[in-house]
Amino acid sequence: MSKLVVTAAITGGVHVPSLSPHFPYLPDMVIDQAVGAAKAGAAVVHIHARDPKDGRPSSDIGVFRDIAAAIHAQCDAAICVTTGGGLGMSPEERVKPVGILRPELASLNAGSMNFAIHRLADKIETPRYDWEIPYLKSTEDLIFPNTFRSITAFTQAMNAVGTKPELEIYDVGMINNVKYLLDVGVLEAPLYLQFVMGILGGIAATPENLVFMVETARKVIGPANFVWSCCAAGRAQLPMTLLAMTMGGNVRVGLEDNLFMGPGRLATSSAEQVEAIVRIARELSLEIASADEARAILGLKGRTAVGWADAA
Repeated sequence: MSKLVVTAAITGGVHVPSLSPHFPYLPDMVIDQAVGAAKAGAAVVHIHARDPKDGRPSSDIGVFRDIAAAIHAQCDAAICVTTGGGLGMSPEERVKPVGILRPELASLNAGSMNFAIHRLADKIETPRYDWEIPYLKSTEDLIFPNTFRSITAFTQAMNAVGTKPELEIYDVGMINNVKYLLDVGVLEAPLYLQFVMGILGGIAATPENLVFMVETARKVIGPANFVWSCCAAGRAQLPMTLLAMTMGGNVRVGLEDNLFMGPGRLATSSAEQVEAIVRIARELSLEIASADEARAILGLKGRTAVGWADAA
């Protein structure tokens, strides 16, 4: 078994500021939590941009660049830039950071789906910002669009700048989408698959489903053609990532996926979750990959070949 690659997903495009006082929705908060997660053992940090005025998801290149450059200057973690963006963003908005910032790694959603987080609105009594509750409630009628055309365009944008796609797999049918794109030459092996579990509209976060997803990928894509990781939403985060480690996979934690550390106890940072998963991994006698070891495992181009290196 190779060393374990730990990814920390810092802020995402789902949670809103009023859900936790520890949620990093301003650029400085994202930077601080990313650097903290890297120091705790995360080899990769996955970032989204947020509007500095009110914390809503943003595609502003200046904000992305400032966040990435500051993280780059303070730690050696590989930086994964989202192309999921914020819910409701156009494909053009979502892919824009790739061509300009040329990250080592970028998320690539592998299919369309219902992406429903409207129930989170019920947890907010007094919103900090007026956009939060309408944003959450709108997802009851939202389809997160990732067509073969847009996936192809996103992949071509990544290939043009040497960015490795992190294929986010929300349900088992998306594995077939990946196989088709591999067959027609849009994607090239070895692939990096991130099994994302527990989103309402995607596959449930259960042990049986993770085993099913991994075995399906092995049969359809071929075990030599991919490296995989797992993340899970909410309370399923720790149990599913623990299972993934025992199955030979890598793991993702962070406040993008889960705001808690236990029943009724909010996580104070993504670093706290990284510390927990690293501690568990070491109890299982697993070695934690450094940033450079993760680059070798995932086949990344290196931290100096990015668009923000000169700004760091």
